[in-house]
Amino acid sequence: MVSRMVKFISWGLLIFICLRPELAAGQAALNPKLVQAIDLEIEKNRAEMIKIRRFLHMNPELGNRELETAKLIASKLSSLGLEVKTGVAGTGVVGLLRGALPGPTVALRADMDALPIQELNTFPYRSLNPGVMHACGHDLHTTIALGAAMVLSTVKDKIRGQVKFIFQPAEEGLPPGEEGGAALMIKEGVLDNPPVRAIFALHVWPELETGTAGYASGYLMASSDNFILIVEGKSAHAARPQEGIDAVVLAAEVITNLQTIISRALDPVEPAVLTIGKIQGGTKANIIAEKVEMEGTVRTLNESVREKIPVLMENVIRGITKSYGASYSFRYERGTPPLYNHPDLVQAMLPVLEGALGPDRVVAVKPQMVAEDFALLAEKVPAFMYLLGVKGPGQTSVAPLHSPYFNPDERAIPVGIRAMCHLVLSALEQQAALKGTTGSDHLR
Repeated sequence: MVSRMVKFISWGLLIFICLRPELAAGQAALNPKLVQAIDLEIEKNRAEMIKIRRFLHMNPELGNRELETAKLIASKLSSLGLEVKTGVAGTGVVGLLRGALPGPTVALRADMDALPIQELNTFPYRSLNPGVMHACGHDLHTTIALGAAMVLSTVKDKIRGQVKFIFQPAEEGLPPGEEGGAALMIKEGVLDNPPVRAIFALHVWPELETGTAGYASGYLMASSDNFILIVEGKSAHAARPQEGIDAVVLAAEVITNLQTIISRALDPVEPAVLTIGKIQGGTKANIIAEKVEMEGTVRTLNESVREKIPVLMENVIRGITKSYGASYSFRYERGTPPLYNHPDLVQAMLPVLEGALGPDRVVAVKPQMVAEDFALLAEKVPAFMYLLGVKGPGQTSVAPLHSPYFNPDERAIPVGIRAMCHLVLSALEQQAALKGTTGSDHLR
């Protein structure tokens, strides 16, 4: 926590630290006429937003392959008068909306890519691309960001500063040997020129009802690391096991003992998950397996726990393989860090979110063990991602994320647009008020 704070201060980006609670409360509500204008524009564009979302759902594209999606986004942003950059991190698109009044820049990020899943829904706008589906709601994320751009472009005379719309490729992972996602966007300067002072994002959430939003102050989502483990024994006839070293039995013992890291070697109040998702070994029923290969993932919400786990894993693996006279290879790959919602930004924006949706429609949620590479952007600037409910009225349960039956309620789209517009405008207004109150520019 301290290192994260130092990083923000050293970058000169931690703008909400000095925000007094009474100032935040006073600036939580937008001007009623502006709110009315936003609502009228959302209603005016509702049908078009549904049309865009369905087009995206019918034409999903995998990470670093979002060519047609990017063309649609760039065309729409250009028609709205935004300054548009294409080809960012490969297929990414960035649009800059300049307000009429001076001020800082805040960003809104949406991911564009789909998943390698065969859709099993039967509605008319199901995926037309075999084996590819928007099963994680990125079609809604993109549509909501476009909708926010459409609405905010009509009130730019009221905007104090700039709004940067970041459409990111490859959130779901990269093709082998390729760069991309949030990491490459950062590398190519998406948070610069003009510098982004705070960034917002949402993720659709099927466990929450449409019209609601879930938030967490601090960690919202977990880190995601992967590993490959190969244990090597000695082949022999299955009827003469004493002449071999059975890699299948060895792998079973390793898997069982790796779980004791979570249950016995870590503080039980620190969430962590260690899952072996793939195992492959052996050649025939009557042959002692010489080699077994396993692949898995590790999820944590604590950086110190994240550092401990690979060391503990290798200690277990080394001890078991040595006791059998076997060998192993172990490759651990650090991936996405935990996603951290900056508490000061959350505190400043929570009244805004409640004002946009209603106080009873904004709920605290527990940190989730899924991962999101928005976490990389949140390491660089104060960030706030919230969860947008997409469970329709009367539904007791819905298909989860990454399901071939995932079907979010489209009535969440105008809700998300409204929330994003309020958050972006309020963040800029709060900064203007802060500067005016203190007599100094906290953005430098």
